[in-house]
Amino acid sequence: MAFPAILGAIAGPVIEGIFGTIDEAIEDKDLAAKLKNSLQHKVMDTMRTEIESAASIIKAEVNSGNWLASNWRPITMLVFVFIIANNYILYPYLQMFFNSGAMLDIPPDMWALLKIGLGGYVVGRSVEKGVKVWKDKE
Repeated sequence: MAFPAILGAIAGPVIEGIFGTIDEAIEDKDLAAKLKNSLQHKVMDTMRTEIESAASIIKAEVNSGNWLASNWRPITMLVFVFIIANNYILYPYLQMFFNSGAMLDIPPDMWALLKIGLGGYVVGRSVEKGVKVWKDKE
């Protein structure tokens, strides 16, 4: 699921750079506009395909009939949310009033997974909506 988020984060700056190069290299503005339009269509189609692929995997997990297969992603994110809430809400209050409580270590890899999980969802949904709006305009 992280791939659409990564693709969206990378695609914007890369496309802007390519568009700038096209504008500098091609004097015919109509031809440059056609090339940029074609490139934009190809990128949007690729992003749509990646989002649809990721969505089909998640749908297959949800519809598998196996409770664990359909719930492992939400459970993982909820565990991460609990750890964050423990460390930054519960632990400080327990320390303040009772001088006790356990702060859970958060390894860098867990932060990376949390960022990918949340970022993938937020960016993926944004890209998905953007692609839909873009397709509806055609």
